[in-house]
Amino acid sequence: MTFGGVVFLLVFAGLIVAIILTYNKLVGLRQRSEEAWSDIDVQLKRRTDLVPNLVETVRGYAAHERGTLDQVVRARGAAVAAQTPEARAQAENQLTGALRQLFALAESYPELKANQSFRDLQGSLGEIEETIQSSRRYYNAVVRDFNTTIDSFPSNQIALFFRFAKRQYFELDRPEDRQAPRVAFGS
Repeated sequence: MTFGGVVFLLVFAGLIVAIILTYNKLVGLRQRSEEAWSDIDVQLKRRTDLVPNLVETVRGYAAHERGTLDQVVRARGAAVAAQTPEARAQAENQLTGALRQLFALAESYPELKANQSFRDLQGSLGEIEETIQSSRRYYNAVVRDFNTTIDSFPSNQIALFFRFAKRQYFELDRPEDRQAPRVAFGS
């Protein structure tokens, strides 16, 4: 074999190794983003599971505030039904707004604010909101890395060939949704 043939084989082997490494990196980032989304989904499910208990507790004190309670229930239903990260983010934005209204309503009922069940539910919701925020940050960081790898040369060529698609960030639509619903223990 000639020197030129050896060089060609080495370059070809190096190219194959680079393709394999890049492909495996893309697969790993895709898996991490799916795992990160799963973590968010678990926390969002915990949140939506908590909402009926919260609504029932408030319903006992504020039965005539039916519209607000119905809005929370509808928003929860939309959040549970959402399938994609984009749809879920939009539904969760609506649920966050509805929960804000619910907590604002609770401010009008001092006996409700003093109720231990309500306070426990508020505390649980606050913890879940913090976990969701942390999970969302991690998911977005993984998606950023994945999307950057898809956009970078030469990995973009490998991503295109193997049909890797960019992922959407889990973003909030309105600036006020960037904060957890206000949880107040007494006033």
